[in-house]
Amino acid sequence: MLRIVDIIEGTSVDGAGLRTAIYTAGCAHACPGCHNPTTWPFDCGREVTTAEILEAVERNGFNVTLTGGDPLYQADALVPLATELKKRGYNIWCYTGFTFEQLLTRPDAMRLLPFIDILVDGPFVESLRDPDLRFRGSSNQRIIDVAASLDASAPVVARQYSETAYTRP
Repeated sequence: MLRIVDIIEGTSVDGAGLRTAIYTAGCAHACPGCHNPTTWPFDCGREVTTAEILEAVERNGFNVTLTGGDPLYQADALVPLATELKKRGYNIWCYTGFTFEQLLTRPDAMRLLPFIDILVDGPFVESLRDPDLRFRGSSNQRIIDVAASLDASAPVVARQYSETAYTRP
């Protein structure tokens, strides 16, 4: 079972293209200025099965973003979902307040990371907030190509997403 707060179908801000965003419950990072502090309690939201989430994803066929809260607090519970999503051909993005380097030391994260295509890592830092950044809130956060990073045992930035900024009129 997974504890989630919401599933948003058809979002375009949580990764490239239209996506189904799965908002997991629980986050201990408690970043000042977080855009979603209602997801911090580990007991908020509801418990759902992998099958329930897959049904929502399949309903529209959009690629998937794991966000929250922080999905990495439920890494082991997300492995069956991520395994099935990859079998069905979905691209998976994941947002976390942990850095990639921190995740390399966590066995549960290491079981989930091979299924993640893009990881947006690092805590939100209010003083580094930049509304012109794509797919992240503060300039310390990185958009990481997970497969290349696992091969290198070091973070490899996904430049095709990181170098493009929004331009405001």
